[in-house]
Amino acid sequence: MSTMPTTGSVSYRQTYANHPSRGLVGMCCLIVAESAIFVIFVVAYIFYLGKSLSGPTPREVLDLPIVATICLLSSSFTVHQGVAELRKGKASAATFWVGLTVLLGTIFLVFTAYEWFDLIVHRGLTIRTNLFGTTFYSLVGLHATHVVVGLLMLGLVTIFGLTRRLEHHHAERLEILSLYWHFVDAVWVVVFTVVYVVGR
Repeated sequence: MSTMPTTGSVSYRQTYANHPSRGLVGMCCLIVAESAIFVIFVVAYIFYLGKSLSGPTPREVLDLPIVATICLLSSSFTVHQGVAELRKGKASAATFWVGLTVLLGTIFLVFTAYEWFDLIVHRGLTIRTNLFGTTFYSLVGLHATHVVVGLLMLGLVTIFGLTRRLEHHHAERLEILSLYWHFVDAVWVVVFTVVYVVGR
């Protein structure tokens, strides 16, 4: 009994193989959803800018976080290098670059924590002080929360690398994770521009 060629099945498998991975699609959907949330917070910050009935004002208390910004934006390069090295099968080099990304992100958070401490303790700006305080801590805090989430995931990758469980076939997953980190960095460019440049 002859068997008919399953050309339809082969065609389906070939078409399916050309589709992006579920992880990539999922991350893109997450980024779109998170972008919408950030847009709402940015618009709210801009809308209430200059409408506080009492001080302090952004110009009086905000300093440009230059070093923190350099560290965070540099981390986009280091995580990219980590993905590139893992694609070459160099797990040790990938671990180094991802670990460096974690270090740079942590430095950024340390600077953010110091800024908040200075604003609250020495300059009297809390989330309840005025509209500026409310919108500032909400927007910057939302971004800082995303940085923490990204650092936790990249920290796990670093641990896997140090315990020699990071392998070449994990490169696609690391690349998907790096998209989230690039998104966090891109959002900071917007936050930095709106809060520390335009808002002052």
